[in-house]
Amino acid sequence: MKVGLFIPCYIDQFYPQVAIATLKLLEKVGCDVDYPLQQTCCGQPMANSGYAHLTGGCNNNFVSNFAGYDYIVSPSGSCTLHIKHHLHATNETAATEIRSRIYELTEFLTDVLKISSLEATFPYRVGLHQSCHGQRGLHLAQMSELVAPPFSKPVQLLSLVKDLELIQLDRRDECCGFGVLFA
Repeated sequence: MKVGLFIPCYIDQFYPQVAIATLKLLEKVGCDVDYPLQQTCCGQPMANSGYAHLTGGCNNNFVSNFAGYDYIVSPSGSCTLHIKHHLHATNETAATEIRSRIYELTEFLTDVLKISSLEATFPYRVGLHQSCHGQRGLHLAQMSELVAPPFSKPVQLLSLVKDLELIQLDRRDECCGFGVLFA
């Protein structure tokens, strides 16, 4: 299986270690990973600012970079959700195919690869914040306001890491944004 690695612009600029870790993890679980060098922003910042009509260049560039991969994987829930719901391009057939083949990293590991074991050790206490896009848009975890059985794909994966202690965060400790705190 050929995987195209989509690294959003904010990860590229501010958290490059996340991109490197994502690549290493995908290779460790047996994926043939390619990183298209001409990729740029997915267009979400413009769209969220009211300028969706100006994202055509981003959309066409995304399609040009990622058409033809079996899967596209990204470590960003919000950018993945944006592509799944808002990618439209000159080549709409290719855009439609991409929308059906893009996955957020934990979603890809749990739903596509069905990872049930990891050779990983992390001897620390970790608090996890479930992101809004991950819960409501990608359904990576049960929304806290629903009265329904709880589930969490990130927790499912973290539970496979030896010596990691997952701690419950108080509501006051959570914010909208990245979600792993180390104690």
